[in-house]
Amino acid sequence: MTNCSTKEVDTLTKTLDLIIYIPVLVFGLALNIAALVVFCRLLRKWTESSIYMTNLALMDLLLLLQLPFKMHAAHHEWAEDKKMLCSFLESLYFVAMYGSIYTIVCIAIDRYIAINHPFRAKQMRSKKNALIVCISIWVFVMAATSPIYTFREWKRTGNNFQCFHGFSKKGWSTAIIVCLEVFGFLLPAAVLVVCSIQSVRTLKASNNADHKGQAGVRIIYSSLAAFLVPFTPCHVAILLQYLVRNEIILDCNQQKNIALFIQVSINIANVTCCLDALCYYFIAKEVRSTKETLRLSISRARTTSSSDV
Repeated sequence: MTNCSTKEVDTLTKTLDLIIYIPVLVFGLALNIAALVVFCRLLRKWTESSIYMTNLALMDLLLLLQLPFKMHAAHHEWAEDKKMLCSFLESLYFVAMYGSIYTIVCIAIDRYIAINHPFRAKQMRSKKNALIVCISIWVFVMAATSPIYTFREWKRTGNNFQCFHGFSKKGWSTAIIVCLEVFGFLLPAAVLVVCSIQSVRTLKASNNADHKGQAGVRIIYSSLAAFLVPFTPCHVAILLQYLVRNEIILDCNQQKNIALFIQVSINIANVTCCLDALCYYFIAKEVRSTKETLRLSISRARTTSSSDV
């Protein structure tokens, strides 16, 4: 990599981190803890949707708990004996981010099955299956992020280092970035878009579309935007930083702009912890609407079958 100083960007992002992270941490913790209290203590009956939303709240809380360490690491160097703690925190940060992505996708798939395949939904959707899917997400993202422990590059001053900074060139290898972009974003985004579009089409075609169906359509579009708007810039920035670290982009001004872009986009991605919490109420409302649509779909299907006979 060429000698291009990004100290100005680092100084700017330290201020930006404080401006964004503190409100996100305060409101995100309050909203997600409140959501967990509602899901775990106040709801009279667990459903597939409440299990997925509880898992999403846990993922968001895990990500939020990393923010104080990130803010501290941005302004202070850590002692050498904190290396393993640093790698552990970095790993958990990515576990939370990509765990949230996959949980959101699973919510969309569950919704798609309920709306578009009402007969199969009774067989495929269950609290046990939802719990198995959530556990599988945790196992998958923890296994997928484990290589983080092996490609750290410690920026040192004496015996100290700066955490959450300085992945080695191994961490920016083509194989790592391709897997991250494809399996961490492109594939989940494609599944989410397809499921959302199909669900919207069914809701618009249903007799319920004049009232609650229209509300469901708006909620689906809002959920889709809440996923694509924060996570798309983040993964575009990762791709651009890959080009910088592999000396494909050599212009110093472009490198500084990319360094700023990746920090800003990551901050935006962290805001989803608050957006997810605000969406819980609307998702729960959509579930009730979906159940009515599901009953209507089954009733129409039975009527059609009877008339054919």
